[in-house]
Amino acid sequence: MKFIKRYFITGLLIWVPLVITAWVLSLIIDALDQSLHLLPAALQPINYFGLHLPGTGAILTLLIIFLTGLLATNIIGQKLVSWWEAILARIPVVNSVYKGVKQVSDTILSPNGNAFRQPLLVQYPRQGSWTIAFLTGKPGGDAANHLYGEYVSVYVPTTPNPTSGFFLMMPKADVVELDMSVDEALKYIISMGVVAPPVPPASNNTPH
Repeated sequence: MKFIKRYFITGLLIWVPLVITAWVLSLIIDALDQSLHLLPAALQPINYFGLHLPGTGAILTLLIIFLTGLLATNIIGQKLVSWWEAILARIPVVNSVYKGVKQVSDTILSPNGNAFRQPLLVQYPRQGSWTIAFLTGKPGGDAANHLYGEYVSVYVPTTPNPTSGFFLMMPKADVVELDMSVDEALKYIISMGVVAPPVPPASNNTPH
């Protein structure tokens, strides 16, 4: 029975990641395929191929995003973007939502931004309990006027879903910069500490 149990668990360890990966990819492709409904009936791929090809919407979405980025990098594209944003700025509710989303996306996705570029080790939710966080910048607005000393803004993700979490403003002296990549830190969080990143050859960041 011990041998059967061991072989069964070994089989699960191989199949579970494969099945979950295939399931997640299937959900993403199906969601992107919904973009085909935005095309006129005459341009639907089924009219040309005679059947529905999974992934066509994903390819179309990626192509549109690429062409949009290509267009926005020249003078004409930049003027079009400015014109479009000027129109949105005149719509009261849309303007507030669009500005907030754009600021967040520019901060996170910009190649020159510092958001989520540095994994940290912080004490949360209490002293002596450590967790992984990400540096997102420095406190701003009126909040910065009430913080004395050097503070940093950090995002503490939850496990196993890192898309939800907590925004904290902490003294810079209370955070420890980790010698690991963002991908390694995310894997560590998602796996609930099971998939630990490799230990760097010489690390002086161990908290005392």
